[in-house]
Amino acid sequence: MAVDLKDKVVLITGASSGFGEDAARLFAKEGCKVVVAARRIERLQNLAASIQDEGGEAIAVPMDVTNHDEINLMVKTAVDLYGHIDILFNNAGFGRLGWLENFDPDRDIETQIQVNLTGLIQTTRAVLPYMLQRKSGHIINMSSVAGWIAPSTYTIYSATKFGVRGFTDALRREVQPFGIDVSGIYPGPAQTEFGQHTGNHPMKKSVLRKYFRSMSSEYVAQRVLDLARRPRRTLIFPWYYRIAIFGDRALPGLVDWIVMVLLTKRKNRRP
Repeated sequence: MAVDLKDKVVLITGASSGFGEDAARLFAKEGCKVVVAARRIERLQNLAASIQDEGGEAIAVPMDVTNHDEINLMVKTAVDLYGHIDILFNNAGFGRLGWLENFDPDRDIETQIQVNLTGLIQTTRAVLPYMLQRKSGHIINMSSVAGWIAPSTYTIYSATKFGVRGFTDALRREVQPFGIDVSGIYPGPAQTEFGQHTGNHPMKKSVLRKYFRSMSSEYVAQRVLDLARRPRRTLIFPWYYRIAIFGDRALPGLVDWIVMVLLTKRKNRRP
């Protein structure tokens, strides 16, 4: 049976653009009370104001997921205002595309791990006691198909998304007996600001992009909403990535050959 989302309190990280922003609008249209969090406060305030102008309820909380104090303050603000948190959508994240040896150790490696994985874990840890107290809640973790199939030149990003998948599965087995659902969402490429920050590596022009279109951010956000209505362990989309994941598990040598010969070596020349 579908969950009635009306009056649910939804906390969304990484809500200043992309999936987070679009999900916030959709949850608000369902009658949810939305707490949007991210570093870019002006964008958050504009988002909250836009939702309010359309008759929804939203508040903006500036927060950096790499800062423990700001995470705790964000959660406390939401609980002080609404008394509890029904849904946590861990969406904050970014990626860097390139040869590993060219990555900046701090900006491209450490920060990517802190935002995509450590920040997600710390945010969940801060919210979890309130859900356990009520024996109710739903945690939705944004991962990627890169958390199932590791593409070359996405080494750190893929490592973080594999980590998110492992964390999601372990946490579900830890808290589901106490009334809390935990879901992992694994979308393929989508049209968001994400691509503007990955760098200019030639892999962006790989042959795969000719055959697999990017999804819209709004479509991914709608799938997040669907997942909130009907909780499940895992949501992978588009559907054909489930076939690719099966192939990676069943024939890893073939997938290695396809990626290395047809993509990495043909489309990219190491300096």
